[in-house]
Amino acid sequence: MTDSGLQVFVVDDESVCRALARLIQSAGYRVETFGSARAFLDRVRADTCPACLVLDIQLPDLSGLELQRELHAALPIIFITGYGDIPMTVDAMKAGATDFLPKPVRDTDLLRAIEQALERAVQAHAIQCELDAIHHRLGRLTPREREVMALVLTGRLNKQVAGDLGTVEKTIKAHRARVMAKMEVTSLAQLVRVADRIGLGAPAETRALR
Repeated sequence: MTDSGLQVFVVDDESVCRALARLIQSAGYRVETFGSARAFLDRVRADTCPACLVLDIQLPDLSGLELQRELHAALPIIFITGYGDIPMTVDAMKAGATDFLPKPVRDTDLLRAIEQALERAVQAHAIQCELDAIHHRLGRLTPREREVMALVLTGRLNKQVAGDLGTVEKTIKAHRARVMAKMEVTSLAQLVRVADRIGLGAPAETRALR
């Protein structure tokens, strides 16, 4: 998988960065290099596009493991190091690293690891874009429409929702129609699934509709 829209970041010493940048660019990826963890943190936003990080364990300021903790799994990370040991490898993998490669790294091994990491990044980016879109739709609802949506998600009928909110069924039907339109769904089952995607949950009696 090569795509000019995919980004590979490399954090290592200058000579290693130059060599890796040439290799990664030859495979068709965009690459940006950094000589320290702080330089990377100061200049990079991890949420701009699908990307992965090739990271040395031994760095002049923060260690690779410390940088990994700072990122909170925002990027798939491939560790490369000449000083690794089993406990260090275990710690990195438990924290979500996609690979841990000893130096000198074989070109084929690194490019394979980058491809797998970027596949993971593309999937994560797509999921995040979907969630952002749902939250955007939710933000278009008025406070009353949110109340109606919350009650509809419990499986209550329009007449019951009207009783709960002290209004008439006709008004609830209008609110419900606007909720469906703004949330870009056409059925209660779809509304339940969308709500689940952003953690609003769905009661047991509506799950059978999926």
